[in-house]
Amino acid sequence: MDLEQNTYLQVAFRAVAVYVFIILAIRLFGKKELSQLSVIDLVFILLISNAVQNAMVGTNTTLAGGLVAAGALFVANYLLKLTIYRSRVWSKLLQGEPVMLIYRGQVKPENLRKVHLSIAELEGAAREHGVEHLREVDLAVLEIDGNISILTHDFKQQHISRRKTRPPQTNNID
Repeated sequence: MDLEQNTYLQVAFRAVAVYVFIILAIRLFGKKELSQLSVIDLVFILLISNAVQNAMVGTNTTLAGGLVAAGALFVANYLLKLTIYRSRVWSKLLQGEPVMLIYRGQVKPENLRKVHLSIAELEGAAREHGVEHLREVDLAVLEIDGNISILTHDFKQQHISRRKTRPPQTNNID
């Protein structure tokens, strides 16, 4: 194996190592969906990406080095998603589990603390779902992707009403 190939293998290895480190660090320090990132979170992610660039490619700043690093990241990402899809244990370990935040109008403060979510953030999520008061929420769950799912007391009734009010389907062809 010549020196150039060895350099590209090092770039690929370093890129994958940084990728795994960033995933574990984000998993350890919390989860949010990209659309829920604050300005502070966004700046942090931008700075992290800049900080680890040299760790991935080292002194190899060539186009080929960058492409090798990107290719290694795509392969690592594919393999990680495949592992998560196929293994419940790895999925739970890497992505976590959904966390119930509200049940039948009662906020679960211990779970809010566990996921580092404030009442103000929970109220904001409820308003995004058209809910004025948290007591109206039947179930609120922080999903593994960082989204907050909210079902209200009248969710079931609304769903039934929608089915009843749909016009009947016809197969008329003019």
